[in-house]
Amino acid sequence: MKYQTRKKAIILLADGTIFHGKAVGDKDGSAVGEVCFNTGMSGYQEIFTDPSYFGQIMVTTNAHIGNYGTNENEEEADTAQISGLVCKNFSYYHSRPAADMPLKDFLDKSDLFAISDVDTRALVTYIRENGAMNAIISTDVDNIEGLKKQLAEVPDMNGLELASKVSTKEPYFFGKEDASYKVAVLDVGVKRSIVRHLANRDVYCKVFPYDTSYAEMKAWEPDGYLLSNGPGDPQPLDNAIQVAKDIMAEDRPLFGICLGHQIIALANGIGTYKMHQGHRGINHPILNLQTGKGEITSQNHGFSVNKEETESHPGVEVTHTHLNDNTVAGLKMKNKNCFSVQYHPEASPGPNDAHYLFDEFMQRLQGAKA
Repeated sequence: MKYQTRKKAIILLADGTIFHGKAVGDKDGSAVGEVCFNTGMSGYQEIFTDPSYFGQIMVTTNAHIGNYGTNENEEEADTAQISGLVCKNFSYYHSRPAADMPLKDFLDKSDLFAISDVDTRALVTYIRENGAMNAIISTDVDNIEGLKKQLAEVPDMNGLELASKVSTKEPYFFGKEDASYKVAVLDVGVKRSIVRHLANRDVYCKVFPYDTSYAEMKAWEPDGYLLSNGPGDPQPLDNAIQVAKDIMAEDRPLFGICLGHQIIALANGIGTYKMHQGHRGINHPILNLQTGKGEITSQNHGFSVNKEETESHPGVEVTHTHLNDNTVAGLKMKNKNCFSVQYHPEASPGPNDAHYLFDEFMQRLQGAKA
């Protein structure tokens, strides 16, 4: 087997707890970030390249990672977005003919440090009980005090603005220029699958940087607007919150996804808060309060919208709730052409139960254009 004498490695949590493992490959390394876990049984490449995970150390609960390699068509961004990877069993070889390269080569290309042979069941249980916190993974196992000092300098995710780290620097287009509809996307960490879903519905997208004003977006004369997913705390995103207010003031079609959902809540004076451990996986149950139907959804967020404030807001209606903890999973404005969901309707990875939300957005675009 490859890499017979792999280096010892650890994951050190902010509270001093240590879990032991081995480095993936034969390199020394370290990585820092907020530790979180994803319960998906597949889709690791989409997870690793999702901008919503920027600055986080990912713990995968599936026992085997890398066994089907990687394919560039399954990337949600140009490179990996997580800061580090922790897994149980790492596969250096893959068996999928459609793969472009082994996961190990993908990690090297992305300059991503990973450790394996960790008791991930114990680690995930610890996170569930004690909450998400900062951590460091490293092969510098004999320098615990030094690692603790390094870890102490990592900023807390609460109050941290990360959209500027992942947003496009310049506007770009996606889809066919002669499409029937135009949608302006405010990129606070958008996944490729989101704009791909819109393009597949005859939409021409223009993706704008996170700090773009409403006036600049409006000048393109779009039929509607989308506030994307993304990483970090939504509260520092003053410009995005103002953009949402401006769009709603003119009652233009507006769709918010994940971080965009939280931005719309804040634009309506509804607060958000950091969750104990967040929702990350592809099997989260949602109840659609409008249809009474259940949905299995893909989720990735560490912040949530205040439920009491949402329910008491005279202009807002809760449309979806998370069945595991009854948090707000969707909302709509009663008198504005605006709706949002906390989860990922594009999935990638995940089930297709929520694809209908893109169709609902299309109906709103059609209605506004008629």
